[in-house]
Amino acid sequence: MTTVQPGGGSMVRRILLGSQLRRLREGRGITREDAGYTIRASESKISRMELGRVSFKERDVADLLSLYGVNDPEEREALLGLVREANKSGWWHSFNDVLPGWFQTYVGLEEAAALIRTYEVQFIPGLLQCEEYARAVFARSRPVVSDEELERRVGLRARRQKLLTDGQGPRLWAVIDEAALRRPVGGPAVMRAQVQHLIDMAEQPNVVVQVMPFRFGAHAGESGAFSILRFPEQDLADIVYLEQLTTALYLDKRDDVDAYIQVMERLCVDSLTPDRTVELLSAILKDS
Repeated sequence: MTTVQPGGGSMVRRILLGSQLRRLREGRGITREDAGYTIRASESKISRMELGRVSFKERDVADLLSLYGVNDPEEREALLGLVREANKSGWWHSFNDVLPGWFQTYVGLEEAAALIRTYEVQFIPGLLQCEEYARAVFARSRPVVSDEELERRVGLRARRQKLLTDGQGPRLWAVIDEAALRRPVGGPAVMRAQVQHLIDMAEQPNVVVQVMPFRFGAHAGESGAFSILRFPEQDLADIVYLEQLTTALYLDKRDDVDAYIQVMERLCVDSLTPDRTVELLSAILKDS
């Protein structure tokens, strides 16, 4: 039985519980269809449960444990206790008015991760945006948002960024295409503030920043922006996050994840080193 680390968050508990239910089901040779019938649900509902994409009802999990032959009282209570923990709301639920449902999943995973590796092309990664830059990005969103919603979105981004400064958050390794540094978001003053913020963040012990320079030409990141999240629990596979306009993809199949890890490794090798990156940022700041 795997122990969930303190502060892991409800999202990681859901994923961990789902993976354990999947292993129990497969170990007994039971199909998703049969499991769904037991709890009066569809095969797709079982699939979503095993991926940690939905909340759990304690009664459903108890019925599944009985079906899977889990009769030891201590083991059952450990898993049912995980259900109760998994259903607790995270801090981000207070931002439901400005937080799309498909992005809530990512914020929960981000909160639980031990390492976040991200590649960005058009914008500075959200966790590294200064307030002025974030406000300028949201102000140009479609559809246009009200002033109140704009400030709520900026506040949400600032709350997420506490991960990097509270001393208990994940390590962030960001590769940023030079195009994001040259794109004048919000005007010269905002860009100067953003570049200085990147320099400051690069000095944090848990943050690594690299720039993929224009002069390198074509590179491994041809498919666009993505993030890879790794968790402290050994039972949890890495997850690749791909954001789209109105939804997001979460990839956890081994072949998919391995392909993105290879791209990320290539990007890190081909990009400027962290020290050279700071030199470039300082030159941009000086010339702005």
